[in-house]
Amino acid sequence: MPFSALIFDVDGTLVDSQNLIYAAQCATFAAHGLPAPSREKVLSLVGLSLGPTFEALVGKDGPVAELDATYRALFNQVLSDPAHHEPLFPDVTETLRELASMEGVTLGIATGKSVRGITRVMKEHGWEDLFTTIQTADTHPSKPHPSMVLTAMAETGRTTTQTCFIGDTAWDMRMAKAADLAGIGVNWGYHKVADLQAEGAAHILSSMRDLVALVRESQRQGFFSEGVA
Repeated sequence: MPFSALIFDVDGTLVDSQNLIYAAQCATFAAHGLPAPSREKVLSLVGLSLGPTFEALVGKDGPVAELDATYRALFNQVLSDPAHHEPLFPDVTETLRELASMEGVTLGIATGKSVRGITRVMKEHGWEDLFTTIQTADTHPSKPHPSMVLTAMAETGRTTTQTCFIGDTAWDMRMAKAADLAGIGVNWGYHKVADLQAEGAAHILSSMRDLVALVRESQRQGFFSEGVA
């Protein structure tokens, strides 16, 4: 069956937020007099909600709630530094607009960002008219729990065979698998391609433009052709 609902991760898939996220983590740990985690460790956890992220960084018995609150409080301050700008990956807006213009195709978001964070990104890049459903960490369990994508499907009226999830992390692929969706990985994000494939990625994109070809092929063939990626 052709794909008609495309649900996207944001950080590491559409937006290159690594400098901002790492700077905010460093500022948060410094505020508590703690050594900052490594950049590699922080990026390995991108996509999780803040609670599980801090549990992974300091353990369940660590100051998880305090770090969470400090991160939220400091985030806008860190964001105001131009050095921590979140650029888009190549061809993102053009590709999203082309996909959204296809007959019968609807777009959605399922992100570990907060409502405040995704609203800022939408406004900055002029995406307010592109997405039919937006699911965030504020109202759902952390990835890889499937709640976000299941709600997105309910809001778009699409079935599992009509829907795919596009992301850059193992958490994204696990979430897709938990919802019985096809997971499409990208090779420009924060997790290794081998990790995405190990978690069941059906395809790996080498550019956003590849997604247009993939969707058009699914429309031509009437099903998700494994020969296109």
